[in-house]
Amino acid sequence: MDLGLKDRVYVVTGATRGLGNAAARELVADGAKVVLTGRDEKRAADAAAELGPDAVGVAVDNADPEAAARLIAVARERFGRFDGVLVSVGGPAPGFVADNTDEQWRTAFESVFLGAVRLARAASAELEAGGVIGFVLSASVYEPIPGLTISNGLRPGLAGFAKSLADELGPRGIRVVGLLPSRIDTDRVRELDGMSADPEATRAAHESRIPLRRYGTPEEFGRAAAFLLSPAASYLTGVMLPVDGGMRHGF
Repeated sequence: MDLGLKDRVYVVTGATRGLGNAAARELVADGAKVVLTGRDEKRAADAAAELGPDAVGVAVDNADPEAAARLIAVARERFGRFDGVLVSVGGPAPGFVADNTDEQWRTAFESVFLGAVRLARAASAELEAGGVIGFVLSASVYEPIPGLTISNGLRPGLAGFAKSLADELGPRGIRVVGLLPSRIDTDRVRELDGMSADPEATRAAHESRIPLRRYGTPEEFGRAAAFLLSPAASYLTGVMLPVDGGMRHGF
C-alpha cells in the first residue's frame, strides 16, 4: 500500500531512540524526509546519519520555548516544506505518589506537557490543509499504570488537549492524532520491567494480559505511526490509537 509519504517532511521529536526513532525510520523508509531531535547533539546527528540523506538531526529539548520555531525552520530550510510533527518525549521519572518530588513534576510538565503544547501550537500556525500533528502518549490515557504516577497525571490531559485541537483545526483540513503504546519492547520498557524483583516474571505477567501474548516491536509501532501521519489516513482525526496488542478491552 502506498501511504503517499514520498517527499513529505515531518519533524519527529525524541527520535534518537525508542518509539520516536522507530517512527522516524518508518517514515523515511516510506519516502518521507525527517527532522529528528534529541537532547544530545552527537546522538541526534548519529541517528540521522543512520537514516541517510533524507534525515537531519537537531539537538533540542522539548522544554525549550524556542524549540518549535527552530525545528520548523530547519524543515523548511533543509527540505523545502513542512507537513507535520510527531511529538514524542522520554517517559517521566517513575514512582508512586509519595516518591515523586515537586521538581520531577515541574520538569515533566515542561517537557511532556507544555513542550508538546508549544510544538503543536507552532505547527498549527504553519501547516496547511493536509498537515498533521501527532502525539505519542501512553496506554495510561485510559488506565493508570502502577508506578508511573507522573505519566498517569500528564498523558490524559495531553490527550484532551489533542482532541480539542483536532476540533479546532479540522475546518482547516489539519488532522490531529495520538498513539497509545503499551508494552512495546523498548529500552524504556525493559528498564521499567527491570525495576521489579523478578524481571522475567514481570514480563510474563504482562504478556499473559496481552491477547497477542507478546510485547510489540518498535517496528510495529513505527508502522502504525507512519500510517496515521500519512495521507492514507486523511479521514482520521481526533483519534487515539492503542498500539497494545489488544490489551485495551473498551472501545
